[in-house]
Amino acid sequence: MATEAGAGGEPKLERSVTLWQITLYGLGSMLGAGIYGLIGQAAGQLGSAVWMAFIVSMIAAMLTGLSYANIVSRYPKAGGAAYVTQRAYMIPLLSYVVGLTVVCSGLTSIATQSNVVAESIIKLFGLTIPVWVLAIGFLMFIGGILLRGIKECMWFNALCTIVEASGLLIVIASGVSYWGSQNLLEFPPEASHNGELGTIAILVMQGAVLTFFSFIGFEDMLNVAEEVKEPKRNMPLAIILAMVAATVIYMAVAITAVSVMHYSELPKALALVAVVEKAWPWFPTIILSVITIFAVSNTALVNWVMGSRLLYGMSKQGLMPEALGKVNPSRRTPHVAIFTIFAIVVILALIGDIKALASSTVLLLLTVFTVVNLALVVLKNREETPEGTFEVPVIVPILGAAVCSALIVVRLFQGGDFTAPAIAIGLIALITVLYFVTGAGRDQARLKRFIEQEDAAAG
Repeated sequence: MATEAGAGGEPKLERSVTLWQITLYGLGSMLGAGIYGLIGQAAGQLGSAVWMAFIVSMIAAMLTGLSYANIVSRYPKAGGAAYVTQRAYMIPLLSYVVGLTVVCSGLTSIATQSNVVAESIIKLFGLTIPVWVLAIGFLMFIGGILLRGIKECMWFNALCTIVEASGLLIVIASGVSYWGSQNLLEFPPEASHNGELGTIAILVMQGAVLTFFSFIGFEDMLNVAEEVKEPKRNMPLAIILAMVAATVIYMAVAITAVSVMHYSELPKALALVAVVEKAWPWFPTIILSVITIFAVSNTALVNWVMGSRLLYGMSKQGLMPEALGKVNPSRRTPHVAIFTIFAIVVILALIGDIKALASSTVLLLLTVFTVVNLALVVLKNREETPEGTFEVPVIVPILGAAVCSALIVVRLFQGGDFTAPAIAIGLIALITVLYFVTGAGRDQARLKRFIEQEDAAAG
């Protein structure tokens, strides 16, 4: 395999990902096993009007998605959010915290998915193997794909995305004949009794908060930009196509669910399985269990690709050890970063229940989205608009930051449980301590020189 060399003769990541591959990558990141339970929870809040929540949450997420599309068209870098934060604010500590926050969200997700896959396989085949053995075996399998190369990652992702999308299409096909049988504007009794638009609007917003996280795959897409062909054109298009496709599928699934079963009958967990069982009683639902394994595996793969590229990009910026920026000359993969993530997620997987940690990273991701939206505002006001890039009006990132900030407030005070916020603050404190202990970002001149070299190469 030919090796493309960068500065100093070092091998670079391989730019081989096509538009359809990166679109499926984003769609696979958005579609996930969570939708099987999410519909039941959202219907409990919104009744048969649950489809409205997906429209509102898509619009809210699209604001940040368009900001990311603008950013990745201007700066198609593996460092993603950390690179943009450093470029806008020139505060290494902030860039370091932002980068590792995103990495932590990926690590908790990978570890959680490894245990879910292991438990699902044991249940499916009636095995007596310990969960941790299968979980580590699963991690070795996914890690092997990553080490093999970005092409192999994209083909595996395409397979998993098609399989998990087919699961949702099965749900739609099973219940499409029921469309029109239910009132799609029937709200829960408390909303109907109050009957005013204000109450309904609040319910829709609460449902949108719940469904917002079904659309945030654009963060994963941002970090593979250095491996995408024609990123200035293909990356923004892929982000928009993936979000629109996810919206269409989600809305069709939501309408199907409340058409087949009255919203009050939908179970909070595995609502879509219940829908298929009622609409197609002859259909073997074990197929949906197998599809769930593919969906969860895809989530783990996407997060691992994202995390390894983010560590690689931060290393190139001087925010992480140089070793994490090493690229295997034959496979063109950031192998040191991949092995580093493997070591961490094995430990997290062995710990087992990390739901509280995972919940805290949701808050941190919203904080990252706010910081990145505002970074785009800064860059738009400070730098000239490059030629041939996808650009959005400055009001888009401003509104994106406002929406994410509002969601942070809602998440903080929803349910009265402050465990997740406390863990989030503790994680930020730990990352800050790590920054000073390791001396990351100490060489300010190197950070500035890195950006200048990138600008020179782009120009």
